[in-house]
Amino acid sequence: MDVNLFVDREDEFAFLDEQYRQRSPSFVVLYGRRRVGKTALITQFIQKKRALYFLATEESEAQNCAAFRALAADITGNELLRSSQTTDWLLIFKTLLDRKSSERLIIAIDEFQYLARANPAFPSIMQKVWDTLLSKSNVMLILCGSSISMMESAVLAYESPLYGRRTGQIKLKQIPFSHYGKFFPGKSEDKLTELYALTGGIPKYIEFFEEGSIHAQIAKNILSPSGFLYNEPAFLLYQEVSEIGSYFSLIKSIAAGNHKLADIASDLELKQTGLSKYLNTLVNLEFIEREVPVTEEKPEKSKRGLYRIKDNFLQFWFRFVFPHMSDLEIKKTKTVEDHIRKNFIDSHVSFVYEDICRERMWQLDFEKIWGFTISRCGRWWDKNNEIDMVAYDGAGKDIIFGECKYTSQKMGIDIFNALEEKSKSVIWQNDGRRSHFILFSKSGFTAKLKALAEIRQDLMLVGRE
Repeated sequence: MDVNLFVDREDEFAFLDEQYRQRSPSFVVLYGRRRVGKTALITQFIQKKRALYFLATEESEAQNCAAFRALAADITGNELLRSSQTTDWLLIFKTLLDRKSSERLIIAIDEFQYLARANPAFPSIMQKVWDTLLSKSNVMLILCGSSISMMESAVLAYESPLYGRRTGQIKLKQIPFSHYGKFFPGKSEDKLTELYALTGGIPKYIEFFEEGSIHAQIAKNILSPSGFLYNEPAFLLYQEVSEIGSYFSLIKSIAAGNHKLADIASDLELKQTGLSKYLNTLVNLEFIEREVPVTEEKPEKSKRGLYRIKDNFLQFWFRFVFPHMSDLEIKKTKTVEDHIRKNFIDSHVSFVYEDICRERMWQLDFEKIWGFTISRCGRWWDKNNEIDMVAYDGAGKDIIFGECKYTSQKMGIDIFNALEEKSKSVIWQNDGRRSHFILFSKSGFTAKLKALAEIRQDLMLVGRE
């Protein structure tokens, strides 16, 4: 595959370069979920630089130490170190630094969480290495990991021995939809939307959908027991939690449409209080999110919170794959493929399209389209109504109401009329507020709606003409 894995990574490259070029020692923590491109970012950055890159494994600390020792011997040419059996990390690092050079040395330790799991005292070992050696040398240290919880607790948290040592950190995120055209030049907006709905901005996933039809690649890479992404959610959760089955059941329930805490508890036949630990863990890992109406002033105390799967691939997998694992294991894939073809757009892509539209709203704000600045943007709902998008200026009285439709039908004036009516239910600066409306449509708009937009200065249409 020749997919460009470095789309939208300019800021991260620039930050690493800044840390590399500073005169004092630097210590960067780089972390994020699996497949998001951390290793690719490091290996690209250290090209043509004096660097030691070490990929830790799930083996014992002694085995990892032996592998690191061999790399240190290679870069220094120290034959005594090569033949040594020492497991003294401090001694190995000292030997690594004994070879003087005017060129800065980069030491990158990838999958650091494996070392911390093999030896819970390893962060203390690294603290001593940094304090006594690296912080006094012409060195750039990069600690990288795929376990978000482990990296935050073992490296970034106040309780960690390494707390306060880092000179910077990067939490690598998924690629936004606005950059998908760079991955798939020539693809239509509809195809890009479908690809984003499936791959969710994860570069490694994108590699598998660069060629061929999307449904053929789903069958090959996701539905086949030998496919690369067949068990991907299990691998993701394995990095972070021990009770995988409990988390699987919870995510499956949300994917099936249970978004309220009470509904999730009822579906799983559990008490609501027993779910808090699991939900909070999944929220912290950014697998799911707790969403409240965007106008709530104290979101953390709101009783109207709904839980939604935040990751596009996980949403797809738990909606279309996990419930049919028994059939897939015995290679009865045709029924599952037909089900996906029938429901992929209406039950999955159309909801992701709303997220894409909200991303577009922030772009419009950056382009200063409105004449005011929006401070918040999200969904809104009450007992009777739901609005796809509400955005407002927290310092003023301007508010925008939006609807998003990913259907084959042109959006008509009835959608606008319904939105205008629903907007009256939103309680926010009702005394003298200025309301605006925006409509997003995959298939464009009817002539009547476009004519109305010509005379309504408070109405914007975004979509295919």
